Formats: sequence, structure tokens, C-alpha cells
Amino acid sequence: MQIKVLGAGCANCRTTVDLIATVAAEAGKPVEVVKVEDMRQIVGYGVMATPAVVVGEKVVHKGSVPSRAQVLGWLQQGE
Repeated sequence: MQIKVLGAGCANCRTTVDLIATVAAEAGKPVEVVKVEDMRQIVGYGVMATPAVVVGEKVVHKGSVPSRAQVLGWLQQGE
């Protein structure tokens, strides 16, 4: 499963990447976290507030660090 984190490298973006990786490891879910920092790509998703999270090429979260429960929900959807 691939999850993209969109953002220019701010602290919240890095926290989101770490959170997704941690929750996936704890849940035993294989995941590839891809960090997208290119503003053209980010805007291409229609995102104006970062960090944003893309699962299955669909924006599922934007503008803040997601909760652990949200991340776990995304991981379970990918089963």
C-alpha cells in the first residue's frame, strides 16, 4: 500500500510521515510512505493546506496532522 504525504517539509509534514510509518508498523501493515514536496504536484491534487495525505490517489486529509485513528482507518481500507 502506498500513502503519499504532500507538503513542503514543515514540522507537521515530517510528523505526519513519522506517524503513518509508526502506526503501520504497530499494526503490522506494509506501507510505502512517499513524501511529495514539489508544489506543482501538490497543487495538482487541489491541495492548498498541508500536510495532506493521499491514499489510492484520493486526498483523504489536509491541513493538519491526522489522528492515529484516522491513519489506522486508512490502513484498514487498503486491505
